[in-house]
Formats: sequence, structure tokens, C-alpha cells
Amino acid sequence: MDIGTEPFVGSEALACGALNRYELRRYYRLLMPNVYLDKRIVPTLQLRTQAAWLWSQRKGVVAGLAASALHGANWIGGDTPIELIWANARPPKSVITRAELLLPGESQRLDGLVVTTSERTAFDLGRRGSLGEAVARLDALGNATGLKALDVLQLADRHRHVRGLRQLESALDLYDPGAQSPQETRLRLMIIDAGYPRPQTQIPVPGEDGQPRYYLDMGWEEYMLAVEYDGAQHADALGYDIIRHEYVAHLGWTTIRVAAGHRRPDILRRLQLAWDRVAPPLALR
Repeated sequence: MDIGTEPFVGSEALACGALNRYELRRYYRLLMPNVYLDKRIVPTLQLRTQAAWLWSQRKGVVAGLAASALHGANWIGGDTPIELIWANARPPKSVITRAELLLPGESQRLDGLVVTTSERTAFDLGRRGSLGEAVARLDALGNATGLKALDVLQLADRHRHVRGLRQLESALDLYDPGAQSPQETRLRLMIIDAGYPRPQTQIPVPGEDGQPRYYLDMGWEEYMLAVEYDGAQHADALGYDIIRHEYVAHLGWTTIRVAAGHRRPDILRRLQLAWDRVAPPLALR
């Protein structure tokens, strides 16, 4: 047994003579019951997920946000609880177990672990939490995997009596893998909730050669009206963004720029003023 940079089962390491009890206590930290990691290594979400799976005696199936992260989704915190589909009612701290039905074809091997497929992961994420949270999680997963809403609905059709199906359908209707961050998802949902037509995401802006030079976060291409979320930027990124914004404005685009701290009434007021200048009248809620 090779004791390296990943979690391992302590009893297995002792049984094969890879280390002794003193070494196990002295140099390794306990991540889960009987699962250890070198004390010098920071336990990331990936390592914690591996540890949780080993704790399940390699019988659990990684699900939820932990599965989404393994599929490549971003914006998932390192302290996120690890979800496992496994019938064990006494999980350790930071592990959530769910005794749920998992049908053939709804799990796969990924990075050495058994994980729910992207479609099954979306099925689970879309049913839980608030609607806004569900859409943001689906957007992140879809951004990483190219997930198709229809595939998730077809999977859901095989689980007709589980809780949360109505929310899942609503979340999939609002789902858009073009979102580049949870903040963009929240901004898009705010705009839709206010009564505006659903904005297109990742709108290509062509350069002189006709090929996409920039992409706008969201907006309405027919009216050349865009809404963009500005996150925290370093100096180099800020300089690039200034040039980008000037180029887009030169082509005739009107851009509403939103940053952290901007309040909903102010955002919608600015959007309404811009809409009135470039688009047909709209009866807003």
C-alpha cells in the first residue's frame, strides 16, 4: 500500500505494514472515522470527498455539490458537506447520507470514485434549497459539462414520486449554462422576475474579421442592450475591461454594469431607463 498525498484507510495501512500505530497518530490527521491524511496536506474538497467515499467502505455514491465539483463545476466552497447516496443513518460531521433510489446508468466512475452522472447530479441539485440556489447550481454544472435540460427531465420521469420535482422543472426552465458565476445567475433571475424578456447569455460581439472578439454576459442582441456583472478585478483585468467596454460602446451597444453592493431597485431603474431608449414599451410587473 502506497501512503502518499491522498486519504487512506488506517486499518488497511496497519494491516499491510505500510506504517505502525505510532506513525499513524504522529504524522497523519483523522479526516473521517478510520480515514487519514498526511498532516502537511490541506484537506481540499476533492480530498474530503475521497475520504468520505473511503469511510463508506467504497460503497457510497458521491452526489450533490461534491459530485458537481468532480464534474468540473466551479464556485463550490471547500467546506461544502459531502453528500453520499448510501444507507447509513449516522454519518460523521460534514457528511450527508441519503438512502435514495439510484437506477442503472445514474452513476459512473470519476477520478477513481463512484459518482452520480451529471444528469443525476442535476436532478438532485435542482430539487433542493431555494429556487434561486437550485438554478445557480444547475448553471454551474451546465457551464462545466454542457448538461441538457431535456436529459434531466427524462431521468426525472423515472422518479415520479420523489419530492421537489415541481421545483426541478421550474429550475430547469430557468437554467442557462452561459452564466459565468452565481452572481450572474442571480442578476439574470432578477431581470426575468421583473418582467423583462429572458436575456440571452454570452452574446458574441464580432471583431473586424467577423469572428467573436468579446462576449457580453447577458442582454438582448436585437436591441443592442447588455447587462454585465463586474466582479473584483486586478489592474491588468481592469485595463482589458476598459478597452473591451469602449469597443462595445463604439459598435452601438448600451451596457448596464452591475457590481456587488448595487441594490435591486437601482439596477432595475437603470435598466428601465436604458430599455425605454432602445426597445419597445414593456408592461413590467
